[in-house]
Amino acid sequence: MANVPADLKYTKEHEWIRVEGTVGVVGITWFAQDQLGDVVFVELPEVGRTLKQNEQFGVVESVKTVSDLYIPVSGKVVEVNKALDGSPELINQDPYGEGWILKIEIANPAELDSLLDAAAYDAFTKEG
Repeated sequence: MANVPADLKYTKEHEWIRVEGTVGVVGITWFAQDQLGDVVFVELPEVGRTLKQNEQFGVVESVKTVSDLYIPVSGKVVEVNKALDGSPELINQDPYGEGWILKIEIANPAELDSLLDAAAYDAFTKEG
């Protein structure tokens, strides 16, 4: 489970969320970026946009495909990673660090309970 940090929660669409107080930092998993290949573009949502859990909020474009992004929990976008505009490859290089995509003010912390923990996500990626 080297590429599945234990302190994060995961979706079956391969997004992760790190909870920092009332804010969630969101990105895509190592597994997802590995499947996508070289990321060449990321469409980011507008700051201030309110999203419902599992709503599509943007896309990641790679040399192989275009993939929709889905928000793990409901809330309001409070920050987007502007570094991705000029350096989308950060998602490949450091998906759990510099390659984060957005920060969301978590509206309903109970929604976190519906997400996968690291062990469940690791098992999920090995099933398919």
